[in-house]
Amino acid sequence: MPNGEFAARKLLRQRKHQRWLKKWLKRRKLKNKQKYDAIGTVPRAKALVLQKFAVEQKQPHSGQIKCVRVQLIKNSKVVGAFAPGDGAINFIDEHDEVTIEGMGGSQRGAMGCIPQMKYKVVEVNGTNLVEIIKGRKEKPKR
Repeated sequence: MPNGEFAARKLLRQRKHQRWLKKWLKRRKLKNKQKYDAIGTVPRAKALVLQKFAVEQKQPHSGQIKCVRVQLIKNSKVVGAFAPGDGAINFIDEHDEVTIEGMGGSQRGAMGCIPQMKYKVVEVNGTNLVEIIKGRKEKPKR
């Protein structure tokens, strides 16, 4: 650590270098979220369902995870989204308009034993998916 009357410039340069090693600062300064995240900086995005499919769980779990391939309306990117809840996939049809949001993995990454799925379905045709599953609301026709 330099100390002395003329050490300020060196201390500032060292601090700047050390801050660039922080992942959160680098992501913010280089605007990586806007560039590489499909839904950008917003928490939710609307999309159209292209197909329904199942994904095998990662080890040590076994089972099929029900997912949908969706195309975002804002930028036409195609991403996969997880359909949470028991029997949720039965209420989602092709060409439905769904709202997706991040799953909660670190830095918008995949979560838990679900491989490659960064997003989950929250609404179907403007109605909350949880309320449709519980039977409180009926899924509106498009």
